[in-house]
Formats: sequence, C-alpha cells, structure tokens
Amino acid sequence: MDPDGTLAFASHDHGACRTEALARAEALAEAQGLRLTPVRRRTLEILLEAHQALGAYEVLDRLAEDGFGRQPPVAYRALEFLVENGLAHRIRRLNAFAACMHPGEVHIPAFLICSACNALAEAPGAAVAEALRQAAAGAGFEIERMSVEAVGLCPACRPDCEPDHRKDRP
Repeated sequence: MDPDGTLAFASHDHGACRTEALARAEALAEAQGLRLTPVRRRTLEILLEAHQALGAYEVLDRLAEDGFGRQPPVAYRALEFLVENGLAHRIRRLNAFAACMHPGEVHIPAFLICSACNALAEAPGAAVAEALRQAAAGAGFEIERMSVEAVGLCPACRPDCEPDHRKDRP
C-alpha cells in the first residue's frame, strides 16, 4: 500500500508492489462479482509492470505478443472495463492508462507525471479536489468530474536530487 503516493518515485521492491496491487484488484473483482477474464487480467498486469502510464496501442502490442490478438477493440474493451471498475485510471494528459494503486478504496487521485521519463505516481488528491470545489462554488460552478494531473520532474530525473532519493526503474 502506498498511502502518500510516493512509492513510484522511491526505491522499492516493485515485484512485491505489483503482486500486492494485483491481489487487491483480484479480491475487489471477486467481491463485486466482476469477471476478470484472461485478457483483462493480463492488461492489468501490463499496467502494473512499471509506475508509468501506457497508451492503448502499447497495451495492444503487449497483448498481441501474448497471443490475445491485434485488433484495437481487444485492448480498448479491457482498458474500459478496468477503468469503469476502479482498477485503472485514464491519464488524460498522456492519453494513456495506469493501474490504480488503491483499488476498492474511495479516493480522489492526483497524478504526478515526470516530464522526462514519464514515471507516474498516484498521490492523494482530496485536498486539491476540495480546493477546486471551493473555487468553483465561489464562481457559481458545480464540478461534475475532475482529474488532477501535475507535470514535473521525479527524483530520478532532478539533477539537484540526492542519490539516495533516486530510484532504480523497474
């Protein structure tokens, strides 16, 4: 579990991270009576391989390598299922998708996107969302949906960052 959203930018056992996230997603799917078909499960595994967002065609290429077909609907349907059921997020800035690191939890993510290496962290966004709601209310605007995405440099790409705060890329 990554409560503060910093795990993606810190050195960690990514294999354990991936295994834990997949186990939480499978438990959520089972609890909600969702069918995690082989292509849906493999799509989620692909998204969990690194703390980066992937485009639908990148996912499709990986699925095709694994024998799931090369037709775009294969990837799009699996990604749509994962997003609709809280197992993945759509990162609009990148026109890409990332595995949800908190499946089954009510949360508002804020995505921290590295402009140099495309690493991605899912950080808590409740405070940002509340500030946006207050600003909107002051303008007489009611927010129906929001996506918080911040672009910058991760510790591995910042030249001023101390080496012990850098991480090895999975």
